[in-house]
Amino acid sequence: MVNGNGKGGTMKNLLSGKLENYKPLREIVFEALREAIINGQLKAGERLMEVQLAEEMGVSRTPVREAIRKLELEGFVVMIPRKGAYVADLSTKDIADVFEIRSALESLAAALACERITEEELDELERLLIKVADCVAADDLETLIEVDTQFHDVLYRASRNDRLVQIINNLREQIQRFRTTSLGTPGRMRETLEEHKQLVEAITARNVELAQRLAQEHIENAENRMMEAIREEMRSSSGKKA
Repeated sequence: MVNGNGKGGTMKNLLSGKLENYKPLREIVFEALREAIINGQLKAGERLMEVQLAEEMGVSRTPVREAIRKLELEGFVVMIPRKGAYVADLSTKDIADVFEIRSALESLAAALACERITEEELDELERLLIKVADCVAADDLETLIEVDTQFHDVLYRASRNDRLVQIINNLREQIQRFRTTSLGTPGRMRETLEEHKQLVEAITARNVELAQRLAQEHIENAENRMMEAIREEMRSSSGKKA
């Protein structure tokens, strides 16, 4: 249960600063809960109890209830009849499904970026490549994840298709909690750097076909690394239980 893990003060801190903006309260609560799920503060399989969450976040039950419903629609929460709402525990099949869709959409985003990206955005990608290289050299996984996210955000923005960006971001957030697992596998940080470099070169050359293929391969490689790491964790857990 949520308050059984001593999250009360921390959950309230999630709203710190967010209440200053002009978004509806239900949207602020939704974003706070989604952030807690993505960063692992609310863990897979954990029950989300409206009353406790409302008390811990210092809000009424209504915005919490609405936020949970929206989280269910976006795949972050599952509703179990007669039991309640739980943080979604993604299976390897769920993860594979997300990557399958992302592969196609990332390919589309890369193709559109080839046609619509600006020189300023290309310069921004080059600067981010330098940051990625610095992270690889320093073996700084935490910063690399942040820079990698920024890199892809620029590519998505360059597609000039807001609906496409929204869909890709939703899919990406559903598996964000596994990013460390994927990028943390031996050699993956350096591979990511090389894949990013090749993709930027293709987009700079306005080579749509090549950019599509490279974007698709990049996502497939990330999936393969992630699935290998997850299976290894499952084998290790099974071995300990035995």
